[in-house]
Amino acid sequence: MTKKKETAQIAPAYTKQQILSAQKYSNRRDLLEAILKDQKYTIEQVDAEIERFKKGMVR
Repeated sequence: MTKKKETAQIAPAYTKQQILSAQKYSNRRDLLEAILKDQKYTIEQVDAEIERFKKGMVR
């Protein structure tokens, strides 16, 4: 009997500076500079922070 290995996909995390220099966020650099902390974020987390800001839910 063989067990099937499940590989968990881990999303890469990027520093604030890497995100600010990314082409994808070039039109939101000022916003991201203000709302992101000096830590690592996944792309999904950055997008969630942008949406949270748009809804007025700033931390």
